[in-house]
Amino acid sequence: MSGGGHGAIEGSNKRVALMISVLALFLAGAETLAKSAQTEALGANVEASNQWAYFQARTIRATVLKTADEALALAPPAGGDDAAVKAKRDEWAKTVARWESEPATGEGRKELAAKAKASELRRDLALERYHHFELASAAFQVGIVLASAEVITGIVALAFAGGFLGVAGLALAAFGQFAPHTLPFLH
Repeated sequence: MSGGGHGAIEGSNKRVALMISVLALFLAGAETLAKSAQTEALGANVEASNQWAYFQARTIRATVLKTADEALALAPPAGGDDAAVKAKRDEWAKTVARWESEPATGEGRKELAAKAKASELRRDLALERYHHFELASAAFQVGIVLASAEVITGIVALAFAGGFLGVAGLALAAFGQFAPHTLPFLH
């Protein structure tokens, strides 16, 4: 009778060991997805910062030209060529207008702001995914610990709790990948 009990324990331990292996596999996947999302968030954040910096530079340059234009309009050079002054002011006005919107190159303030906002959205999405994947990783880790404790203690409820956390981790990872906006209370 004790021989049969020993075989049942070995069989149970093998199943729990297999579950631990599967949880470890899912943990590795969730960690990889989390790192990828984190890298995407950092890259998009740098991209948005660069675009906003370029936007700000364009704004400063336009302000300098507008100020020069206003100064020239208020106090044209004495004895100066009115046609040359008008030509310079027209040139500055065209430059300022081009800096405001330049669809051909995408480097006007309007286009830069749109690009920066798109980069911010990509960053925010990647961060939402990252949070889901990190929570999934935590669920897998705790599931592994609980399942390992079952092997030592023989308390079957620990293996079930570990399996439940594995399923919860899979659900969190799936939400992170396919519907990261669905569970906003997680971050």
